[in-house]
Amino acid sequence: MNAMPDIRWRHIGNVLHLLRQDGPLTRADVIDGTGLSRSTVNQHLAALAEAGLIRESTPAESTGGRPSSRYAFQPRRAAVLTVDVGATGVELAVCDLDGAILSRSAIRIDVWRGPDAVLSVIWDAALPLLEAPHPELWAVSIGVPGPVEVAARRVMQPPIMTGWDGFDIVGWFEARLPGLPCIVENDVNARAIAEARLRGLDNLIALKLGTGLGAGLFFNGAIVRGARGNAGDIGHTRAADADAAGVICRCGNEGCVEALAGGWALQRDLRARGREAVSSHDVVGLVQAGDREALRLVRAAGRRIGDAVADLVGILNPSVVVLSGQLADCGPVLLSGITEKVHAQNGPISTGELSIEVSELGDLAGVTGLAYSAVDHLLSPAGLPAVLSRTTYAAV
Repeated sequence: MNAMPDIRWRHIGNVLHLLRQDGPLTRADVIDGTGLSRSTVNQHLAALAEAGLIRESTPAESTGGRPSSRYAFQPRRAAVLTVDVGATGVELAVCDLDGAILSRSAIRIDVWRGPDAVLSVIWDAALPLLEAPHPELWAVSIGVPGPVEVAARRVMQPPIMTGWDGFDIVGWFEARLPGLPCIVENDVNARAIAEARLRGLDNLIALKLGTGLGAGLFFNGAIVRGARGNAGDIGHTRAADADAAGVICRCGNEGCVEALAGGWALQRDLRARGREAVSSHDVVGLVQAGDREALRLVRAAGRRIGDAVADLVGILNPSVVVLSGQLADCGPVLLSGITEKVHAQNGPISTGELSIEVSELGDLAGVTGLAYSAVDHLLSPAGLPAVLSRTTYAAV
């Protein structure tokens, strides 16, 4: 494949981005939207059509003369495998290039068993999805419940993922799916990407409330990661109330928010009160059944989570705080405590137009965000050379 100046990859990336975002568009629309010359746009449209990423669609209405064709992005050209790993469960999905789910499955796991054991179970669950009819697979995207150092593409010092520190997840998948790019992302960050994309917002906080707790911070159109990928780890900050003293968290520290308000902590406290609770689903079931102890504990958990989120709201000023994860199914019982604390600790400039709500994506928020991350990488100027190497574009 002949080398091509970076500027040309940026230009073709701009054309494709415009069609993904605003298409179908006429050739004139693309010229106006990108500022590129007609000849350059013609070359790029031809290359994208040859790669199967766009197609010429029904002509637009014309006021006279030959009608203009429109070009539309083709999301079913390819697919990505997405793997959303939680502490106790995994959502797997094959998604198209628009993030739409083509097939999916869910399994139970115990992330503390370590990477080899867990990834082997995940691979066994992924094989039926990969063997089912779907478009050509172009990438794999994995979400994990721990901080991810993006440059290294590895989990770094995760509080709850025993044995995963520095493990080469990318290499593990690449050995089984050679030639496919592999992306590793923090699970809550993936949810924030999905929520921001679907809502068309640049500033929001996505909370994952399940066995553990975390926050994905999406601001000014990008994920806020921090120096080591650990931004938003509200679960392992110190709880504000006096009851936190002496309560040991799974991470080994004392008084973490998660140790009092996470799904595993609620299970522990409900069992101590004679309730059957071995999963976060059990906690939700008890709340929905109107169990008084479950209602009381979940309301208190909401207030503790609200304490942790309130400072983020005051500092970052999001438009929306959106909840997903198993505990989000507790609905208003949990939501009311979070809302109470966020509003009590912030003034009207931070909360006057703030929305705090449960995600409409539910369990699919993670795999949807992972699909967006993978596709954005594939169709970026950095990823397009590999995609378009399937065509004769390099010789144009």
